[in-house]
Amino acid sequence: MAVSSNAGTPVTAAPSGSKQKILVAFILVTSLFFFWGFIHNLDPVLIPHLRRAFSLSTVQASLVDSAVYLGYFCMAIPAGFIMKRYGYKTGILTGLLLFATGCFLFVPAANTMMYAFFLAALFIVACGLAILETAANPYVTILGKPETATQRLNLAQSFNGLAAFLAPILGGKLILAEQPLDDKALAAMSDAARTAYRLQETSTVKLPYILLGAAIAVVAIVFFVTKLPDSKDSEENKNSFFHALRHKQLAWAVIAQFFYVGAQVCILSFLILFASRATGISDKEASYYSGAAGLAFMLGRFAGTFLMQFIKPAKLLALYAVMCVLLCLVIIFGKGMITLWANIGVAFFMSIMFPTIFALGIEDIGADTKPGSSLIIMSIVGGAALPPLLAYIGDISGNMQNGYIVPLICFAVIFYFGWKGHVHAERATETVA
Repeated sequence: MAVSSNAGTPVTAAPSGSKQKILVAFILVTSLFFFWGFIHNLDPVLIPHLRRAFSLSTVQASLVDSAVYLGYFCMAIPAGFIMKRYGYKTGILTGLLLFATGCFLFVPAANTMMYAFFLAALFIVACGLAILETAANPYVTILGKPETATQRLNLAQSFNGLAAFLAPILGGKLILAEQPLDDKALAAMSDAARTAYRLQETSTVKLPYILLGAAIAVVAIVFFVTKLPDSKDSEENKNSFFHALRHKQLAWAVIAQFFYVGAQVCILSFLILFASRATGISDKEASYYSGAAGLAFMLGRFAGTFLMQFIKPAKLLALYAVMCVLLCLVIIFGKGMITLWANIGVAFFMSIMFPTIFALGIEDIGADTKPGSSLIIMSIVGGAALPPLLAYIGDISGNMQNGYIVPLICFAVIFYFGWKGHVHAERATETVA
């Protein structure tokens, strides 16, 4: 099956091989969605943990997300070049190597007790993830019929949601202390006692990241020895990466994905910190609510994949965006536990957004699919830019809930993409005619 340009000229052949080989490829690539979802959803645990260990402000703690999504921004275009020149398998192996390396760097980061070292390790992990996502997302869309590409990508991304459920709970058990010391208690300690406490706290991150790094190394070996069906361009695309932005729906997808990832990080990464401030529960207890948000995220993906059999993906995206806007209003103006449950509700409704924006953005763009994928992955830098803005609004206003005006605006932009922004310029012209 060919992925065709708008003019109808086949430019990218679907992977060749038997149905069994394509199924094996789909299963292996889907496993990657779980692993990068797992490490992303350790961040909500890591942020409050490092904040206490290093006595950081909310804005300083948000640099965890900034380091991650800056890595996406820096590596997205190089990832596209790797894919164009060497294919999907080489890209996946390169991404896995960087992913594992970054995980293992958490050991020296913990030993040296340097916050900057943790950020550097996260940046390297993110460089690997950027390559993996640039490869895996478009690869899944071509492993089958074009008309079911969005559903297929949502199904694969559902395992990202499974990781979002498991990671905060397991990470909370392994990393977070039962009764962490607050800033006043740390200030009252001697320098030697404070250093010993921080060494103990930073050391708790070693085990989960060593285990994750080892698992990724095993996955890399499996990919290396497995022959994957690959896709080749039938004609060389000599245009620049940014030339792909001539496709209206791709340009809007880049914008929408910037705001979506910013919103997702604001909702999921700050959930434990939000819960402790808005409801007064402990970080440990809040980690279970973070796991509940991950479960809602996973269920939302499966529900969205099912509903797309009856509702066009773009319409469902717009509807879910409206629900997220309404729930953000509850988060901003509500009191107590209802605000925490509203966060979990947002996790459900935002679940389909990344894969749906991605699939609609690269739909029918032919030879521009790989550079277009890189540009959408590059827009993930929204996860670095927008969470510090939420944290800053919360810090200066003295109420973290006020910062949730940021994801509210993000979901409004996504609504526009689902309503009109996803429409191809050519189809819009045909409709007017």
